[in-house]
Amino acid sequence: MKTLGLPLIGAALALAGCVQVTAPEKPIEINLNVNVRQEVVVRLQQDAQDLIQNNPELFPQ
Repeated sequence: MKTLGLPLIGAALALAGCVQVTAPEKPIEINLNVNVRQEVVVRLQQDAQDLIQNNPELFPQ
């Protein structure tokens, strides 16, 4: 059994050296625009709330 295992291990090691890694042709694109819109909406809401509180005559109740 030991004589069969040794050649198999040697073949596995020889094949392990044949791996090639190449760079992709197109660049990797990561879209990070998910939270940008949310932040802008929150800022606009805060600005509108400040405008209403500072100028109550613009929006009579």
